[in-house]
Amino acid sequence: MPCLIGILALIFPRVALFLVWFLGGNYLDRAYHSWIVPLAGFFFLPLTTLIYAFAHNSLGTPGHVSSLGWLLVAIAAIVDLGLWGGGGRHAHRWGRERWPGD
Repeated sequence: MPCLIGILALIFPRVALFLVWFLGGNYLDRAYHSWIVPLAGFFFLPLTTLIYAFAHNSLGTPGHVSSLGWLLVAIAAIVDLGLWGGGGRHAHRWGRERWPGD
């Protein structure tokens, strides 16, 4: 089951985040002490939200994020932000191809 959720996290981060919230008991509650940050993470940075919860709960001592955890969080943030930037770049290119005179 953890491998399936890990694969889903890479392919469908929002689905995986929902499954962790729905099936994971208090996994997200231990990492985030309120519901606002995971909800914002669901919409804006889902992979980063999942990786931080993983780093907080599974790497190093409980309740602390190790150096490896912070490295994984930084990589996940770069991936999430790259997906945002790539989508904007594609939309801009599509607009130029659609309306070349503008």
